[in-house]
Amino acid sequence: MMQAAIQTGPGQMEVASVPIPEPGVGQVRVKLQGCGICASNLTPWSGPEWMTFPGEPGNLGHEGWGTIDALGSGVSGLSVGDRVAALSSRGYAEYDIADVDAVVPLPEALGGMDFPGEPFGCAFNIFRRCDIQAGQTVAIVGIGFLGAILTRLATDAGARVIAISRRAYSLDVARAHGAAEVIAMDDHHGIIEQVKALTGERFCERVIEAVGKQWPLDLASELVAERGRLIIAGYHQDGPRNVNMWLWNWRGIDVVNAHERDPAVYTQGIRDAIAAIAEGRLDPAPLLTHRYPLSRLGEALDAARDRPDGFLKAVVTL
Repeated sequence: MMQAAIQTGPGQMEVASVPIPEPGVGQVRVKLQGCGICASNLTPWSGPEWMTFPGEPGNLGHEGWGTIDALGSGVSGLSVGDRVAALSSRGYAEYDIADVDAVVPLPEALGGMDFPGEPFGCAFNIFRRCDIQAGQTVAIVGIGFLGAILTRLATDAGARVIAISRRAYSLDVARAHGAAEVIAMDDHHGIIEQVKALTGERFCERVIEAVGKQWPLDLASELVAERGRLIIAGYHQDGPRNVNMWLWNWRGIDVVNAHERDPAVYTQGIRDAIAAIAEGRLDPAPLLTHRYPLSRLGEALDAARDRPDGFLKAVVTL
């Protein structure tokens, strides 16, 4: 038996003893060391009408890492004891199952390090689809875990980053990750005028929206230069969105929805992130700001929702 978190209602979580899952053909079982808290968890956590309770044990956890402790038939290239990041779906538990193609070995250089591989891979895949070049001006709307990584990557690519975010703490994080300019996200038209002035009225060749809400999307659209690119990195899951199609048409901008769904692309992004961290190009420690035991998963989800001062990303450890 193992311990697994089960959502029992809106904003309600309990830990129960359930059977340990067995790997099938082409699968491995991972004894989890931890799992990240994702913003995509927050809508299910609130208990929308389409949710049913109780949920599946470990459900919603998809940012896990740990060691392989069992192999299904037909698995090669992996061994019991290998430390891996896993793309799985029930990671809020002591054990989870993953397809062999959805696990990425972690090198010794990352030994002992908390490593929610999925969001790191997501950040690197989004950056690739941004097509950021040296000399460009890049606005990033929303500085959390994702926005901070994108700030670092864009700066290292030779771009000038303008970071726009609601919290003073987030703006400090953006500065620490290389942002050339920071702007408080408090006044729609005031922000537009500041970016206009900073860019000599040209606006930005690349704009990344990393919040997942209507207003930041509206704001991001206004900051894109003619023939620029708007990259949707925020996860919009709480309903339809309206867009200023006149503005998009008039400026002739490209719009990229940068979330990947191909597991092979996801795992490549994780490998890219591992290489960057192992080489010292990215330090994950300041990005993972809060740690909770599985018994306090509900508190971790509340913190991800409420974003107290000093919060970027939480992980649950096992």
